[in-house]
Amino acid sequence: MNAPKRWFSRSDSDIQKRYNQFEANNDGSTFIWLLQDEYSGDTFFECFGFYDGDDPTHGSVNYVNSTDAFSKGLAYIGDNKEVIMKGDNTTWLAEGVYRDSVRISSYAQYNTGLFILDLNHAPWGCGVWPAFWTLGSGTWPQTGEIDIIEGVHDNSHNQIAWHTQSGCYLNPNASFTGTVVQSNGVNNTNCDGTANSNSGCGITEWSRASYGPYFDQQGGGVFAMKWDENGIAIYSFYRVAVPKDIDEGSPTPSSWGIADAFLDPEYCDPISNFVNHSVIFDITFCGDWAGNSYATTTCPGTCAERLMDPSNFENASWSINSLKVYRKQTLNGQVNGASGMHRISSVLLASVAAAATWLML
Repeated sequence: MNAPKRWFSRSDSDIQKRYNQFEANNDGSTFIWLLQDEYSGDTFFECFGFYDGDDPTHGSVNYVNSTDAFSKGLAYIGDNKEVIMKGDNTTWLAEGVYRDSVRISSYAQYNTGLFILDLNHAPWGCGVWPAFWTLGSGTWPQTGEIDIIEGVHDNSHNQIAWHTQSGCYLNPNASFTGTVVQSNGVNNTNCDGTANSNSGCGITEWSRASYGPYFDQQGGGVFAMKWDENGIAIYSFYRVAVPKDIDEGSPTPSSWGIADAFLDPEYCDPISNFVNHSVIFDITFCGDWAGNSYATTTCPGTCAERLMDPSNFENASWSINSLKVYRKQTLNGQVNGASGMHRISSVLLASVAAAATWLML
């Protein structure tokens, strides 16, 4: 088991280059986001475990172990150091036989952070059900689940969801650009994972470039989750709209505009309801969502029939440039009326620099 690339800094000049602005909490206290872990390139898979058990969502999938994933070409590092994970797209199957695929989970666990995923390609296609999500340790859903990227078939809008213990709710009047997911015309605002057929509470993104073929045609993009005591916010940007501060490695979410989805801390405590979360990528087929919804789509035949032909899964793959996890570094002092970005003083920079060391562990 290896740790991801872990970064800390003590150089005042390094911080000055990366962080010439800082952010403020609701109480006026100030902070910046410092890179903690990076998952990318040749060491990516060293930081994840491969799951090879039954699919909890009852998909028609055979999750393979690391040995099989590498030998069958379902997980590898590409020529440009991109991380590839895919469902099998070479094997013809008899009807009823499950298709090989990959599900991985990070060894590291998190209890807040800013998670930024840079993608070239995300899976899609009839019968395909991918997800990029985080899951708490222990008994589901007591420690929470956050679905950051999820969809089925060739949908064009990403669906974000939270699954928790009882007592957590989505505020439909909070500030976000997406649309609350409904069941039978009623908003799904109860995040209790044991209610409403385990659907949790969810928001569908407004952008048709947030999932499926159109997202991939734009050259992919970036998804970000900001999780702290101020709530859980999800953002997505197709390639040409990725903020400069993300590309430069000094993310300032307060400059990104209104989030696509937001879980209000007044309605759901983002600390007590989400505990010890691992990062997960997977690709399943049919199952509780993609299988049950198949007949309502324009996809041909049945989901079981679709599963037989490998050519149907040419787009069932992840191509990842990096996943970066930033930690919140609190700075000294408060700023009255702070609600956005402010200049970092030399005193504040010195306090950060004195407390850290530039190391890659």
